[in-house]
Amino acid sequence: MSHIIKQSLRAMLAGVALAAVAAPNAMASSHREAPFITKSPKIDATDFYMFRSYESGRDKFVTLIANYVPLQDPGAGPNYFQMDPDALYEIHVDNNGDAKEDLTFQFRFTNTGKDAQFTVGGKKVSIPLVINGGPISDVNAAGTNVRETYTVSVVRGDRRSGARAAVTNATGGASTFDKPIDNIGKKSIPDYQAYAAKHVYAVNIPGCATPARLFVGQRKDPFVVNLGETFDLINIKAPAVEFLANAERNARDDLAGKNVTSIEMEVAASCLTAATGSDPVIGGWTTASMRQGRLLNPAPGAGGASKEGGAWTQVSRLGMPLVNEVVIGLKDKDKFNHSKPSGDGQFADYVTNPTLPALVEVLYGSAGAKAPTNFPRNDLVAAFLTGVKGVNQPATVTPAEMLRLNTSIAPTAVGAQKRLGVIDGDNAGFPNGRRPGDDVVDIALRVVMGKLCTLNLGCAPSDAPAGAIRFTDGAFLDESFFTAGFPYLKTPLAGSPQQ
Repeated sequence: MSHIIKQSLRAMLAGVALAAVAAPNAMASSHREAPFITKSPKIDATDFYMFRSYESGRDKFVTLIANYVPLQDPGAGPNYFQMDPDALYEIHVDNNGDAKEDLTFQFRFTNTGKDAQFTVGGKKVSIPLVINGGPISDVNAAGTNVRETYTVSVVRGDRRSGARAAVTNATGGASTFDKPIDNIGKKSIPDYQAYAAKHVYAVNIPGCATPARLFVGQRKDPFVVNLGETFDLINIKAPAVEFLANAERNARDDLAGKNVTSIEMEVAASCLTAATGSDPVIGGWTTASMRQGRLLNPAPGAGGASKEGGAWTQVSRLGMPLVNEVVIGLKDKDKFNHSKPSGDGQFADYVTNPTLPALVEVLYGSAGAKAPTNFPRNDLVAAFLTGVKGVNQPATVTPAEMLRLNTSIAPTAVGAQKRLGVIDGDNAGFPNGRRPGDDVVDIALRVVMGKLCTLNLGCAPSDAPAGAIRFTDGAFLDESFFTAGFPYLKTPLAGSPQQ
């Protein structure tokens, strides 16, 4: 077989590896990943990050980032992308390996319309825009027509029945925080970076002696994926493999023009680990819940368009990236979003006997894409359910899907981080937590095809005939995609191209 044919087959292999993992309703890491959540984008978690802070002087902190509201077109006015005031957004931490939350940070949002009016022909008439005439630069500026605020509570123990306390502003003690308006454009908000920075708060967490940092607001979507061409029957024109220098730079990132809404906290590692201090490993995930009942208002007015009531019902869940796409079968995607880590035994077959490698072999086995032969797939159990022994596995662990971070592993400074994380020798990266610069698509593709077997982690090299193939989706990621300090994600794209 010629060199050119081999390159073409390798490109197809790389593309099909991503195409096969995604069900028709799945997009990107967790963008529209399950049928039900497509109906409610405001409560759709897109990505979850958890890593030792690598900002200079902040290495004793852990940054938690939960992104919501996928595929935001920057110019989507007039309403843009407020969070749902009827929803409960949560970030959970398990610090003893029992697959149950020990700490939960709960976020609730309130949207207050100011009903700014112009006098037109002697009559006062409500303005249709979120900014009422002039540029803004300050928190809750007078020129804004809507104010979005939020509260944060910390719950210790069970997220519904545990002890609850308010997180407060370290300056003044207020328990309500302002969320910045989305990046409409320079005429409305001339310096969005400076404006958003005024919404970074130092906060006190009850039970934690060290102040934390808090930010909630729109950011540029940090996730990268060559999505559209993959779904178009692997229509990847640029070589989507690492065999050619700079091949990924020629491919497309289909999220390059999208924003998300980020919920971010930077918390002292000592405030997240178990009080005994005996185990440095923590697990984390994010969820969103809605009330069980909704009554639509046939004549919306001051009372709103609907009334919500009943118990909280979880409808979105995200820990490890790509799990609901790569691992969970189509029939169970909604069930997974509604489930807790403690109940993940019901999904065990999807990990121990995964379908993705088998699909890749069926499609491209003749080109060398052979599925691993070790069953059960203990290498995937380690990657997705328990953490990798010696890296991020708790001292005692109940298998459950979540992102796990060994807080005793020092962060890798910007400039030295490796986008492939642990499999490339950078133990401060994915799957030991997840940083914005970790190329989780490439990592996940290689792991499911047996990369860990080549490292003798849970299996042997002979178990993974294709374990050494450098699978990739072709979407390029480097340090220009994130920043060196909190809130780490880049300024969101402006809604207007005018400067």
